[in-house]
Amino acid sequence: MSTQYKLVTVTRVRQVSPRTRRLTFGGPELADFTSVAPDQQVKLFFGRNGEARPWVPQPPADGDTMRWYQAYLDVPEERRPWMRAYSVRAHRADDAEIDIDFLMHDVDGPATRWAAAAEPGDVVGLLGPTRSHLVTPGPYDWQLFAGDQSALPAIAASLAQLPVGAKALAYIEIADEREVQDLSSSAEIEVRWVHNGLLDAVRAAEFPDGAVYAWLAGEAYLVRSLRRHLVGDRGVPRHMIAFAGYWRVDATHDQL
Repeated sequence: MSTQYKLVTVTRVRQVSPRTRRLTFGGPELADFTSVAPDQQVKLFFGRNGEARPWVPQPPADGDTMRWYQAYLDVPEERRPWMRAYSVRAHRADDAEIDIDFLMHDVDGPATRWAAAAEPGDVVGLLGPTRSHLVTPGPYDWQLFAGDQSALPAIAASLAQLPVGAKALAYIEIADEREVQDLSSSAEIEVRWVHNGLLDAVRAAEFPDGAVYAWLAGEAYLVRSLRRHLVGDRGVPRHMIAFAGYWRVDATHDQL
């Protein structure tokens, strides 16, 4: 994790789909933002009780994140900003900008509530970026991406950075056809939009020949089920699967 905590400002807001709200953050504070991976994440901090400029302890220079996290937890709860992890949908270094897509959940959590009302000039705290997945796979012939809509920003960013000649197959679960997005890549990609039933769609899929590197993310139980299928039914080696649970179906409104 980056050892610098900074306040970043919303510069643009765009409603990408009924459930996706894209916020662009920009300004001199992001001039030194350095991408670390296609599926990178940042920690965002949202002020409590209407606090416009959320404050947290500055991380130590030695990068000891556990010591910093304990200092963060030591902040009295009534003052401690809510912290959430978000994928970076796009990074434009020349413009010192990043895009973050917020999925408008059905529950009224603090991050969802803030994003729904956000407008240019609003401020959040930011730490990062860090890698979402830490797997370093062996040689492979093609890539599989599978996730629900919470994983869409990371999948889109990953596809966009694949090189010419790479091959990828992506399964993305969305609520309905209004959530489909245009995804671009220099690679040879095939994107299959699934309207509920992601696990069944992957189970029924005819995979290309060759070794696969699989990237899975989304609701935690769904991700575990996808991984079990790939390992148990498809024979994919465990070290060739990167996976992360972004949220839980039993999460409370304070966790979103």
